Amino acid sequence: MIKSGFFERNLRYIFPLPALFFVLLLMVFPVAYTFVISFTDWALTSGRPMKFVGFSSYLGILKEPRFIDAFGRTFYFTIGAVVLEAVIGTVLALVLNREFVGKNGIKLILLLPLVSTPVAIGIVWNLFYDPTIGFLNYCLSILGLPQSGWVTDASTVLPSLIIVDVWQWTPMITLIVLAGLAGLSSEPYESAKVDGANSTQIFFFITLPMIMPTILTAVILRAIDALKTFDIIYAMTGGGPGYASETINIMAYKYSFEYFDLGSASAMLVFLFVLVLTASLGVMRLRKRFEA
Repeated sequence: MIKSGFFERNLRYIFPLPALFFVLLLMVFPVAYTFVISFTDWALTSGRPMKFVGFSSYLGILKEPRFIDAFGRTFYFTIGAVVLEAVIGTVLALVLNREFVGKNGIKLILLLPLVSTPVAIGIVWNLFYDPTIGFLNYCLSILGLPQSGWVTDASTVLPSLIIVDVWQWTPMITLIVLAGLAGLSSEPYESAKVDGANSTQIFFFITLPMIMPTILTAVILRAIDALKTFDIIYAMTGGGPGYASETINIMAYKYSFEYFDLGSASAMLVFLFVLVLTASLGVMRLRKRFEA
């Protein structure tokens, strides 16, 4: 009876324990362990025991020109992809918010990139980008335009990867904004029409401010994901040609599993974690201003 009473009184604490243990084991522990390793010089190929070196790993990567370039590419890829996805996704949401024939079919098509496997997407797009037998260069040759190296050219590899990311993730922005549009009240629109406002004025002064928090929510989700993009880039270029598409995530992977320098790789991942957290908090503060 005592045991039964104990469990009955504490069910609200006992039932969440498995989920809490799962979160701690698979999420909190790896992050904490990576943070600890980032303060060491652990290198599997050195033959030396792991030693605590403080902030030396962080100072080392910040002095590394390759890491600074990877930092710049990470931001270039993230800003380029997220801005395009936000603009195109919002436009598509505004179009799909109207009634027309085939609307549901278009929504179904938009879902296809979201359910596709990233590695499979990378392989298919590599076929499109192939400089000799690729479909895109074939189209350029028909139009009489110069062909491009796409992902094999250092000057075009990042824009080419951004195109793939935009193709895959713009539908997510569209669906989120479309849900926001569906929840808007009709009263401001009726008042604006009575006051003689045209469609352009209604969009910029009513619709856009009302859906801006929804757009920024979608931007937060995409920015977090884009900053740590790995699968598409690794599947398509592996960070190449050379280091032309190497982001922080790709560089950390190479330091871990190719160079076995776990101390430096962990420092890069902690740096990336702080970067993602800072960017997310910044966009969240901007979102609160629009909600106020």
